Amino acid sequence: MRIYMEADYDGMSRRAANLISAEVIRKPDCVLGLATGSTPVGTYKQMVAWHQHGDFSFKEVRSVNLDEYRGLAPTHDQSYRYFMQTNFFDHIDILPENTNVPDGLAADPEAECARYDQLIRSLGYADLQLLGMGRNGHIGFNEPGKNFVKETHVVDLAESTIDANARFFAARDDVPRQAFTMGIGCIMAARRILLLVSGADKADAAYNAFCGPITPECPGSILQLHNDVVLVGDKAALSKLVDAGVKVSE
Repeated sequence: MRIYMEADYDGMSRRAANLISAEVIRKPDCVLGLATGSTPVGTYKQMVAWHQHGDFSFKEVRSVNLDEYRGLAPTHDQSYRYFMQTNFFDHIDILPENTNVPDGLAADPEAECARYDQLIRSLGYADLQLLGMGRNGHIGFNEPGKNFVKETHVVDLAESTIDANARFFAARDDVPRQAFTMGIGCIMAARRILLLVSGADKADAAYNAFCGPITPECPGSILQLHNDVVLVGDKAALSKLVDAGVKVSE
């Protein structure tokens, strides 16, 4: 595993954007696993700027998103499809038919999960999977629990996740209680994983994921078993790893 520590969020975002852009340049038809939430917004903004400057194209890229709230339409301003369109897809030349997000309104959730798994398999899994991490160590919406779930599934969101996401909604009660999420098996099948952490409130999660035991109680700890993980964070988020003597690059 390689760890890069940047001074702040902007530095983290530029580093991450550079790594993803390098993958697109290296393999123009690559499969990108994409994430949502506040952490990758700066990364997407930087990639949009470079793309619009003419540095590279997303025309052959295919994407698969990690998750989607159950019960939200793609046009809902808090759905993850809407997030991806407004923060990234609408500003680059990726083909709409090459972008994939779980269907939050699927009438048959079990069938939707099976469909999404088959789609990911048909693409050969992600060449590069972008991840954030929750304060409780979740990746995607894989919440702490008794087991690692391999397949795409519907998850009941932890109260801490609902609390963390409430700032995006008019009221806490408006936050959906369930979500579709890519399973741990699909995430771990990616050729390379790029994990972003930012802010002091993620320091415990980063430490537990990489200095603690591998346990479904901290879903991100499974990344210790992947052979190509790049962790990029700011000083605040990586502070406890540094204090523990973990080697980082700047």
